[in-house]
Formats: sequence, structure tokens, C-alpha cells
Amino acid sequence: MKREEQLFNVYKTQENDTWDLIAYKVYGDEFKMNHLQKANVDFIKVVVFSPGVLLKVPKIEAMIIEELPPWATE
Repeated sequence: MKREEQLFNVYKTQENDTWDLIAYKVYGDEFKMNHLQKANVDFIKVVVFSPGVLLKVPKIEAMIIEELPPWATE
């Protein structure tokens, strides 16, 4: 499995999706939209998405584990 596949899922936008709405759908928290924006900088200026855009969705729990020092993951 590729490293990127381990850290990201993919979300296919629906008509009128916005960053905060997508964050709410995938994380249950609209305030986590910054994770989506950092992973999808090519779309950062989009406010309302057209249907069918594929976005990377960072797996937040994987990001947290990656940030821990080696001794904390053993």
C-alpha cells in the first residue's frame, strides 16, 4: 500500500459543497476544514464546489500518530 493511501481517503464533491460542509460530512466537525484545505491547495480558492471534484481527505488520526515521538508509539 502506498504511503499516501495510508494517510488519505478521497471525497467526491456534490453540487454546492463547501469546505466547512465537506469537513462536517467527513469529520463531523466543520472547524476541521483547514485539514482539507492544506491537503488540496489546488482548490484553495474554490468557495462552492461543482459536483465530481476529487479531494484528498487526510486521516486525522494517522496525522496525530505521525507527529508523536518514536518512544510514544511503541
